[in-house]
Amino acid sequence: MKKRLLTIILILISLTSFSQGIIRGKITNPNNGQPVAFANVLVLNTDFGAISDEEGFFEIENIPAGLYNVRASFVGYKTETRYEVRVTLAKAVQLDFELQEDASELSEVVVSSEFSRSEETPLSVRKLNSNEIERYPGGNRDISVVIQALPGVASTPSFRNDILIRGGAPNENKFFVDEIEVPVINHFSTQGSSGGPVGILNVNLIKNVDLIAGGFPSNRMDALSSIFEIQLKDGNRENMQTQMTLGASELTLSNEGPLGDNTTYLLSARRSYLQGLFKVLGLPFLPTFNDFQLKTKTKLNDKTELTFLGVGAIDQFVLNEEIPEDETGEELENRLYLLDVLPVQSQWNYTTGIKLKRFRENGFWTFVLSRNMLNNEAEKYFNNEESSESNLLYRYLSQESENKFRAENSIFGTGYSIKFGVNYEYSRYYIKNFDRSALANTGEVIDVESTSNFNQYGAFISGTKYSKDERLLLSGGIRIDGSDFGSTASNPFNQLSPRVSVSYQLRPNLFATANAGIYYQKPPYTVLGYRDNSGQLVNQDSDVRYIQNSQLIAGLEFLVPEKNRRFTMEAFYKKYKNYPSSVRNGIALANLGADFGVIGNEEVVSNANGRAYGLEFLAQQRLFNDFYGIASLTLVRSEFTNPNTEGYVPSSWDNKVIVSLTAGKRFNKNWEVGTRWRYLGGTPYTPYDVEESSLISNWDLRGQPIFDYSQINEFRLRAFHQLDLRVDKKYYFKKWSLNWYVDIQNLYNYEADQPDLLVPVRGESGEILINPEDPTRYQLKFIENTAGTILPTVGIIVEF
Repeated sequence: MKKRLLTIILILISLTSFSQGIIRGKITNPNNGQPVAFANVLVLNTDFGAISDEEGFFEIENIPAGLYNVRASFVGYKTETRYEVRVTLAKAVQLDFELQEDASELSEVVVSSEFSRSEETPLSVRKLNSNEIERYPGGNRDISVVIQALPGVASTPSFRNDILIRGGAPNENKFFVDEIEVPVINHFSTQGSSGGPVGILNVNLIKNVDLIAGGFPSNRMDALSSIFEIQLKDGNRENMQTQMTLGASELTLSNEGPLGDNTTYLLSARRSYLQGLFKVLGLPFLPTFNDFQLKTKTKLNDKTELTFLGVGAIDQFVLNEEIPEDETGEELENRLYLLDVLPVQSQWNYTTGIKLKRFRENGFWTFVLSRNMLNNEAEKYFNNEESSESNLLYRYLSQESENKFRAENSIFGTGYSIKFGVNYEYSRYYIKNFDRSALANTGEVIDVESTSNFNQYGAFISGTKYSKDERLLLSGGIRIDGSDFGSTASNPFNQLSPRVSVSYQLRPNLFATANAGIYYQKPPYTVLGYRDNSGQLVNQDSDVRYIQNSQLIAGLEFLVPEKNRRFTMEAFYKKYKNYPSSVRNGIALANLGADFGVIGNEEVVSNANGRAYGLEFLAQQRLFNDFYGIASLTLVRSEFTNPNTEGYVPSSWDNKVIVSLTAGKRFNKNWEVGTRWRYLGGTPYTPYDVEESSLISNWDLRGQPIFDYSQINEFRLRAFHQLDLRVDKKYYFKKWSLNWYVDIQNLYNYEADQPDLLVPVRGESGEILINPEDPTRYQLKFIENTAGTILPTVGIIVEF
């Protein structure tokens, strides 16, 4: 029976089908929503093509299965190319184009960019499509990991998704999905910061991701390092389609299709089984995560579109106190240390929103209404003994909820555009916090429960203008933002935010770009809503302020459209002002955030400054002759002042050198191999204060060592590097398609350097030993702490 079943499977895999694939879609003008009739659509390097009808629809039939670049063009419009479009035999590909009007009277001089240069942000923009994200080596189909291939983007070697852009902290990034802000895009996110070990968004639903690392558009607020514009696909207009992905850690199901004549939907759900896997492996922590996404798009009439978005996640993190019998030495000590410091944690979050877009002849109105909420809970007992409340070290419950409204008007004319709009936000921050470790600093236990409410408001106006020959592009804008979290912040003219960009076409394929701007971001809610035991809003009384960031950027961009190549070089300088610093520790909060937990839940003062500066180089090859690749080099310095230090000191994000090399090749019979090598310069770290940590009174309150902030970031780790490899094989059947892949992270098993752990010395029965020379202290010792191992993943993707 087994032999017969194996024979059937082998026959199915070896089958080839004579059915052919189909690409169909619609071409529209994004400025007014009108169809573009009689446009040309070509499947590059083939003889396949079509012309759109009077309603903008087109269809190309009889295309063999595979990956293609598809281009749409029409006289008077800028050409658009969609890269790596996957054609299967099981279903038609829905491929819609938006062609921008071209006002140039000297079209022979102007080269349309195959890399979608934006008029409002003509520099510091990097674009990735869904297929690039999906097959990225070591990325595990996770946007936050894939972004690390781009210049200026660093990450932590602790295998989290903290995105560090141009020397900035992880909480300086903002994420928009179909123009709706989604504050949390990672599971087990650090409150008051960002990042986490696993991303929430399902790549199956994504159309494009734009990373804007500078020159931010005026209609985006509250970001200092980057803005992510994530565009989801529209659901299929013709029929229902399903995809199932089975990976090493989770199962994902996605589905799309029509809901009536005028509505389409996208739906995704994912369930991890890491808890069971980690228990089998004997790891000391057991995480479980779930997430969902839903998008619907309804065409109310010829002029009006309504989009609904829902994104959410549920995370659980518990401890595994079962100790393997064969575990000894430093491996056992490391496990016991993790059990001592890791909390039992649960977290959930969601974002829901609607976007109404109303077109007219020369532009459109956009109205966005959304709500998001984060619920974060953590609990820790000394020695994990929950039998007595006297063992409770801390119990934390916090909720952040935001209700947002934004209205924008976009106007387009010959060679120019104008945007203006307003936004309002009402937010609620609730905290219930018991923290016994505060005794070591303030002499009293923190025991507070409170609710704080905040109002935030803003307005903007921006515009772009081309010269007559379109060689020169000027764009600029100004916005104001205010909030009632502090007396200075309440006046929006104290947060006046001008910006201007220029792009000049030196040669047909060569552009010079520059930008100057001032940007503001409010501190995290953990700072804004912090209260002492008397219920006083401490940081509001100290007039905590918006963080200010002034930026200067200049660069060159060279395009080789006929070979899908792009080369860029940019220099940047970022100057921080009013960064919050801890009153307790005397350090800027910019030096925290790359770990689990909560950042900023303490008294702060807006008195720290910072700076980050460097050079970026990028060489990008989109799919051409079955080859693709990205090579990036960043030289960066990141430094901050601290109240307890003199002058600037390196921040926790000061990598100095970042290198990323990614390349892939498609072979015959639908084989594909990709590899990535990443190098990060060693980051600074602060040593432990052994004397303070060893005091029994301190260790029993905290269960972990105390940092010596008088030596903040005076030590530096070794550089980190890693090689990842991915192999894909695809099969195209008449009614369905199959893709299996092997993804190996850290192929040569490099162990990343991390600060040594300071752990207690234990007796045979596990008790902490007291220092015989000083009975007020425990015996402590350092053990080596490295991270990294070969991590192979096998996955299967089925579409039908």
